[in-house]
Amino acid sequence: MFSRKDDKPSISLALQGGGAHGAFTWGVLDALLENGRYRFEGLSGTSAGAMNATAVAHGLSVGGPDEARRALSEFWLRVGESLPKEMTRPLPLSVDSAASPSLKMVLQLSQWFSPYQLNPLDYNPLRDIIVSQFDFDRIRRAAPVQLFVAATHANSGRLRLFRNEDLSADALLASACLPALQQAVMLDGEPYWDGGFAANPAIFPLFKFCRGDDILLVLLSPTDHGGTPRTAEEIQRRAMLLGFNSAFLREMRLFALLREMAAEPAYLRGRLERRLLATRFHLIAADDALSELDASSRALTYGPFLEWLREQGRQSALAWMAEHGDKVGHRGSVDIAREFLKP
Repeated sequence: MFSRKDDKPSISLALQGGGAHGAFTWGVLDALLENGRYRFEGLSGTSAGAMNATAVAHGLSVGGPDEARRALSEFWLRVGESLPKEMTRPLPLSVDSAASPSLKMVLQLSQWFSPYQLNPLDYNPLRDIIVSQFDFDRIRRAAPVQLFVAATHANSGRLRLFRNEDLSADALLASACLPALQQAVMLDGEPYWDGGFAANPAIFPLFKFCRGDDILLVLLSPTDHGGTPRTAEEIQRRAMLLGFNSAFLREMRLFALLREMAAEPAYLRGRLERRLLATRFHLIAADDALSELDASSRALTYGPFLEWLREQGRQSALAWMAEHGDKVGHRGSVDIAREFLKP
């Protein structure tokens, strides 16, 4: 188990949501844990990112990095078994073959009928997986990492962060609740939707509550979406992606602007300004691996597809460690002003 007394550089991770594309993050985490050169201090996640973060916390609380890798694998293998094996297309998938006909039908029906009509009993196979895979009592009691799981209050749009002490199966389900496909998750008598509306993921808790200065962003949504959409379907998909990314992009722009403001003059810098300038950002993005996939593939929990995504994530993490791994604890490897302030 990681401890605060080891000499490994600590790093906190911000894990973006993206449905089945979260298997890419599975691969990233698997490679980082296998390498063992860092101590995970904080994990902030939304939707699939929250699932990955919780799997790591569960595994670390049970027995360390190897158990965390096992927990991630078991979770995603269970997810990959949750749909009938009706898809046999070769991998990697092209844009046109990303979703099976039945999946496309469900997505189309969701445009006309609410989950309260399509799924009145509120059946969610993810609940059984979460309850059977994660020991929330152990996570609350013994996890050596700080967790920050984002959900969105459906009636106000406000962000709610669940930390180790109040994490539960319902909190995780709330973080991944797509309102077009699932009924709102009720917590303390209040309805919650996917955390992506309010934070995808939240960065500020890693800055506020974690002592280390290194934050690794693991991003599934592209920062550049390519050409302007023209068809009604393309416009709807782009609007959905922009909506889920807007809170994260706004938060990163704010960090970039605050760092610029803190840079000068030096004699006026206080504790906050010094912390802002000391924070080192790093980035692993799935743009190259996922650029040819249709947005509907985010709902494709097909085992071989998830394993292909895992391998893409592993290779991306290995490449990042080879190029930038030694910078952790010393300097950042991404310029967030250039990355997030540009048009």
